[in-house]
Formats: sequence, C-alpha cells, structure tokens
Amino acid sequence: MTIFRAPKGTTDVLPPDSQRWRDAYRIFDELAEQFGYGLVLTPMFEDTEVFARGVGGDTEVVEKQMYTFTDKGGRSVTLRPEATASVVRAAIQAGGVQGRLKASYWGPMFRYERPQKGRLRQFYQGGVEYLGSSTPESDVEVIEFGYRYLERMNVPDVEVRVNSIGDPADRARYESEIRAFLNDRYEDLSDDAKRRVVSNPMRVLDSKADAEVVAGAPKPDQFLGSEASEHFAAVREGLESLAIPYSLDSSLVRGLDYYNRTVWEYVPTRYDAAQSSVGGGGRYDGLFEVLGGKPTPAVGLAMGVDRILLASRGETGEPLLDAYVVLVDESRRSDARRLVSELRNASLRVDLTDVTRSVKAQFKEADRRRAAAVLVIGDEWAAGRVAAKDLASGEQSEIETKEIIAWLQARSSRLVRESSGSSMPETR
Repeated sequence: MTIFRAPKGTTDVLPPDSQRWRDAYRIFDELAEQFGYGLVLTPMFEDTEVFARGVGGDTEVVEKQMYTFTDKGGRSVTLRPEATASVVRAAIQAGGVQGRLKASYWGPMFRYERPQKGRLRQFYQGGVEYLGSSTPESDVEVIEFGYRYLERMNVPDVEVRVNSIGDPADRARYESEIRAFLNDRYEDLSDDAKRRVVSNPMRVLDSKADAEVVAGAPKPDQFLGSEASEHFAAVREGLESLAIPYSLDSSLVRGLDYYNRTVWEYVPTRYDAAQSSVGGGGRYDGLFEVLGGKPTPAVGLAMGVDRILLASRGETGEPLLDAYVVLVDESRRSDARRLVSELRNASLRVDLTDVTRSVKAQFKEADRRRAAAVLVIGDEWAAGRVAAKDLASGEQSEIETKEIIAWLQARSSRLVRESSGSSMPETR
C-alpha cells in the first residue's frame, strides 16, 4: 500500500506541538490589536504580475522561487511568496487609502527553495503594514512591533539591524558608484551577480556568494540626500527613546525591490540556521504606484513564524487545559458531560475521557494533556460538591459545584499574572 508523505519542503504540525503555533498566533494577534492594526485577509494566490511588478522582476524570489502555474482559464497565477504586494493590491482595489490604514495579516507563504533548517517551501509569516504615513514615527512603531513580538515569544538576544537605502535619486547616484566598483571586479563575481551589475547592482550586496568581493564596496548610506538622512536620524532617535537596542548595518539592503529609506532585520545571535534573520521590513513608498495605485507612503514588516519557534527558548510550561474532569463512576457520565459543557461555555478549557477508564488512567491523561487541575466526580456529587486537585502544587480540596467556575477562573488569572511577572520581559 502506498504511504503518502507531506511534499518536500513542507511539514505537518500535530498536537501537542501545535500548541506553540497556536500561542504564536494568539500573541501576534493580541499585539496587533494593542497597536491598532486591523486584520486583512487576501487570497493565497494572485495574478503573477502582482508579484513580478511588486517584488521586482530581477529578484531571486521572482526569477527562481515562485510557484507559478496556468489555471484552467489560461491565466498565470502565483502562490504568494510574500504578503505586502497582496495587501497593497487589496488596498488599491478597495479605492485606495484614505488617511491612515494599519493592517495585519497571518498565514502561509510559498517559495521554491532548497529545504534547510529555518527555510521551507511552505512557511508562515505574520506581518503588519502601516499604509498612508511617511513619518519616521511610523517606521519606529513598526520596528517596535516586531521587537515586542520577539520579546513575548521568548526569543533571546535579538539584534535589530537597521540601514537606510535612501530615496530614488539617492539610489540612482549610489547605483552608478556600485556598478563601477563591480565592473572593476567583474570576473570575480558569481553568475547571478554578473547579471545584476546592469539591472540592479545594489542586489549584489545581499549575495552571500559574493560577500568577499563586495566587502569594500561603497554603501547606500554614504549617498543619502538630506531628507532621507534626516528621516533616518529621526528613526534612530525614536528607537533610542524606546530603549530598543539596534546596530547600524550599512550593507543591509533586504531581498525585495520595493524598499526605500529605512530597512531592518531582527537577528537572534544564538540562532543558527540557513537564514539567521527571523523577520524584517522596511519602507516602500513607491509600491502603490508600481501596482497602479495613487502615490501612498507605507512601511511594514514580516515575521518568520517557523524561524521564531526554532529560535525561541521553547515552551513556557503553561497549562493547556484549565481542568480535566475525572469520572469515578461511569453512571455519572451525563453529569460530567453537563459540567464540561457549562465550563466550556464559561470560556474555560476543559476535557474528559470518552471511554470507560480507571481513575488512575484518567489522572495520567490529565497530566499528559497538561491540565492545571482535576475535578473528580464521585460520591461528593450527590451532595453538590466535587473533589478538586491542583496538579502543580498537589493541593486537594472539596468545592461546591456552584463555585467551580469561579475557582477555576481565579486559578487561571493567578497563573497568567505569575507567567507575566516571571517570563515576559519588561517593555519600556
């Protein structure tokens, strides 16, 4: 019999491992709400031109990594390799941005790459886009968002590496200089770099294969005009005011063509994988026009969820269930079923066995499921009470059935406070 396996470069995530993914999304979504970013949902595939124009025709993403195919209607469509172009396309289609639009997204992206640790063909990103703002303040806010997310995801020793690649006029001056530099060393370049000397020489700075050749190359931040320079200085000042540690990386240009001015990456220094960055972003003031919209400044980021989970210190050990209900006598199953339903309706995470099992086996299951407490339905039930046991402390007590919800909610609130106090870094 044929045994089917997940496609190369993809992975399955099953319980209980999937709890970390659920936590990653919950934390991201809560942070987005706290920062005022509304949810945007876009298709997982687009007209191929959305990415060919938006990302850049001579980028590695478009040239080598896109999953592009012709659908049954003869249209060329592409599974999204990133989400910013899709969000901008959606904003344009909706009539453009009036004032400010702060949007967040979450979901799978697709790139045909050689699978390695931290690099999959189907990978997950959470991102935010601040549309309609040209101020340094919006850059600072978006950079802070990513930094706070990594704090809450318990990723240690994160460096925020920042640079400015200037405005179009600044880039034109720089490209003239970098092209001359590369032409002098043309024979030492990789084949990909040789092609980009003409079309987009700045991309060569991002080539690991050519790192030694370009080590002494002129850098984009040496060619900033006054406006871009003032903008970048204000961004750095904003980061310093928030006590967000950062370093200047004059070689940082990011991998997509739509960026201008501020660009950045988050790099955990203890994380070792095919790609050391777990997220990044930048300003992209010209993308709306490239995709047929009105001039609209914008800045955004994308966080690599797969890599963040690899770089994280791991599970916090927090309970996955508020309570597990243990049946002493199978004749009480209807009572247990009603209790579980009532507790779930009170937004508590509760479960029980669906088959007849010994009390000992049910307690073992409660431990395996990482329940915070066990509620035992036994002889006490007839008197309106249950036996309750805190699985962390071992403390046992009897509580009135009418008090069960309040008892569990109080425990849950205490655990949240203790977790916040002990494991979440202070945000200043």
